[in-house]
Amino acid sequence: MAELEPASARRPGDVAGERDRFNSPGVAAARFVVQRGLLKPLIWSLTRVTVIGREKLKDVAGGFVVVANHSSHLDAPLIVGSLPRRLARYLATGAAADYFFAVWWRRGLTALFFNAFPVKRMESKAKSISARSLLSRGIPILIFPEGTRSKDGEVGAFKPGAAALAASCDVPTIPMALIGAHVAHPRGANWPRRGRHPVGVVFGEPLRPVAGETPGHFAERTKQEILRLRDLHSATILGQSPRSRGALQ
Repeated sequence: MAELEPASARRPGDVAGERDRFNSPGVAAARFVVQRGLLKPLIWSLTRVTVIGREKLKDVAGGFVVVANHSSHLDAPLIVGSLPRRLARYLATGAAADYFFAVWWRRGLTALFFNAFPVKRMESKAKSISARSLLSRGIPILIFPEGTRSKDGEVGAFKPGAAALAASCDVPTIPMALIGAHVAHPRGANWPRRGRHPVGVVFGEPLRPVAGETPGHFAERTKQEILRLRDLHSATILGQSPRSRGALQ
């Protein structure tokens, strides 16, 4: 029997020719229209977006796990709008099952805009879809390891699930630092604040676990890289000195 290829070496749909909304070219084309023709122009018009580090993704292909800090409803739109088109085409976003999949219209919109699959934070009736199965088919995924949005913009503890998933599927983790999103669209607000507040998306080098590294340690190392990227670029993106950054949090 031939060895199973790592997910990073396969393209969506390679496993037994399986086709569904996650890797359908037709659905991907419709998603391109709403993401790049509607969602991205809207978010970019409401905020001042700076994207740094896209060149670090030039060798990324197939399945991968995008990991980012989470503090705003702007986060997912900023990520899908900043990724190169070839990497964003089939990106599937993990979304809280108890909120985004609880009612039909929210479930439909998140599926259309973000190729979303349900992540259970608590008991939910949403149909379970394995992130592992998506990666095994070469479909990249986006996960927020904090599990929920930060209330103050500070980065919380990273749960080890995303790290364990990337390691078990032999795919890279792409760390991303989101800067200023919690100020531009605070938790609890229905719409981004007026004034086109600056926000930033910073891509890090793809990461893989080292020999003997536990999922918990890998998750913490990924978090520290995101914090490093945030601290390195916050002053430039927000137009302020590091000392004054706390005034916006």
